Amino acid sequence: MSAPSLSVVIVAHDSAEELSSTLPALIAELERGDELIVADNGSTDASLEVVRSLAPRATLIELGTNAGFAAACDVGAEQASGELLVVLNPDAKPLGGFGRAIRLPWVEGRGWEAWMAAIACEGGATVNSLGNPVHFTGIAWAGRHGEPMPGEIAPQEVAAASGACLAMPLQRWREVGGFPAPFFLYHEDIDLSMRLRLFGGRIGLEPRAVVDHDYSFGGDEEKWRRLERNRWAFLIRVYPAPLLALLAPALALTELALVPVAAAGGWGAAKLRSLVDLAVWMPRLLRERRAIQAERAVGAAEFARWLTPDLGSPFIHPIARSAPIRIALRVYWALVRAALGRG
Repeated sequence: MSAPSLSVVIVAHDSAEELSSTLPALIAELERGDELIVADNGSTDASLEVVRSLAPRATLIELGTNAGFAAACDVGAEQASGELLVVLNPDAKPLGGFGRAIRLPWVEGRGWEAWMAAIACEGGATVNSLGNPVHFTGIAWAGRHGEPMPGEIAPQEVAAASGACLAMPLQRWREVGGFPAPFFLYHEDIDLSMRLRLFGGRIGLEPRAVVDHDYSFGGDEEKWRRLERNRWAFLIRVYPAPLLALLAPALALTELALVPVAAAGGWGAAKLRSLVDLAVWMPRLLRERRAIQAERAVGAAEFARWLTPDLGSPFIHPIARSAPIRIALRVYWALVRAALGRG
């Protein structure tokens, strides 16, 4: 199969420093027929000047306000004309060979509906993400974060792809509606990946395409508000009804457990605001759920196969990763999987 043309979409928001590093590296990887689209979320620094200077042939979309990462990606994708859409963070610098490697799943006809690059950090020496695991409660994280970057990794399927560098045929992106724009930021890549799985699609990791991501987990209360709100929005929109019903006790216990965790972490108010957001969103989420579930192509048991009972992120509280909790979660999940299998 011939190599596809690329449409690379970068969302910028006060990203002048990051773009100064990423754009030259990216442009060196683009080929004739590829295009670069930068959607700017109302930057107040020199982001626009950096794009005009370093990438004068790029399509620059000035949104004039911070519409959020998800919405800006969708706007950028609307302007795209290449066969393969690549969403790239402004601080995710492509390493040598990226341009050829990110096309390989298409060229080799692997049948993946979306895939991610290997996301590195610290100059490419350390893993940021080699696929994002998704816990059955909807919590997701950067897989294998902090490990040394392996020398040899085979192309493989992953539960969900990271939005730091996500590739997907543009036509399919448009068919499924891209990212959920109201999410603003966080969990939009998980929602898209798991919707594709619900529709029978496959998600992969192309390890020969590598980006160096300037990543840190820290954030303010607003980050926690969006993380929790969007996690629940994802659950409501995407999880099949039999799975939601069986997970109801675990989801309720998770909410109770998060109360002291949020309070101790200083984001208790953010957790409450996330629940208020969710209540306001509920009529729309239920409408979206009906539309998404109407396209479901796999059963709840197959969908659940890509979820995990283990809370494996180093950023999750140690108590939640302790042996007793891990055993309890695995037993519970085994019972859920057995019930789904009988169904």
